[in-house]
Amino acid sequence: MTRLSIEQVDRCAAQLLASGRRPRIAVLLGSGWSPIVQRVADPLRLPYASLPGFPAVDLAGHAGEVVMGRLGEHEVAVLCGRRHAYEGGDAAAMKGAIAALAACGVEVLVQTNAAGSLDASMRPGEFMMLADHINLVQQSPLLGETGSQRFVDMRHAYDPSLRAQARTAAARLGIPLHEGIYAWVLGPQFETPAEIRMLQRLGAQAVGMSTVPETILARHAGLRVLAFSMFTNMGCGLQDETLSHAHTLGVAQAAAPLAADLLETAVASLEL
Repeated sequence: MTRLSIEQVDRCAAQLLASGRRPRIAVLLGSGWSPIVQRVADPLRLPYASLPGFPAVDLAGHAGEVVMGRLGEHEVAVLCGRRHAYEGGDAAAMKGAIAALAACGVEVLVQTNAAGSLDASMRPGEFMMLADHINLVQQSPLLGETGSQRFVDMRHAYDPSLRAQARTAAARLGIPLHEGIYAWVLGPQFETPAEIRMLQRLGAQAVGMSTVPETILARHAGLRVLAFSMFTNMGCGLQDETLSHAHTLGVAQAAAPLAADLLETAVASLEL
């Protein structure tokens, strides 16, 4: 479990603020969402390796850098990649990054991920906004925290007002945007057909290996959260295909331009 001192968080926040930027929105990019970086105005790049408390990232499609700049009128910090719990078993791998962003004055975390669809009406290449999640892993990035603040209310894990604004932005673009429940599984193996059927019975519309720990960390830090899934495949057994990370990246690459349009417009139009 990640252990961070107040001094580490403060040092990291100071390095981010030394850029002269004052972001109020952070955007955490999952697989397939990286083209948004090309839309960031006046970009300044900071490698994760230079920032205390930021994780090492070595997964294909995750660059491991913070890009500071603007989307629309908003100052943003775009995090190019995350470290997943399956990369070493630490659900709190993004704890330092999110704590430092909060210390910098960030108020909103916009998350993105690649996910499998559990609903026949939600097809690969389409997008879903998270309305809620299921922490199927039942791990918490808050283990080791003390005091009453560790008992975080997750009723509105994904902020209703931000979701309404994103819904309007998607409609303006004419991009279909589903809404539903995301189930977090540990991975890195894909799910079995029996597990997919179980998740459907639990009420999930999407399944993936990320996002939930970062949402918990963000809510603990007082940030509001908005999150999007890009569907890269149907859940195992729902259609005849062999799942792989290469397959995920291939479908994500094809959907990436539309994903960038959705994310840019949604972030730029947020009223904080």
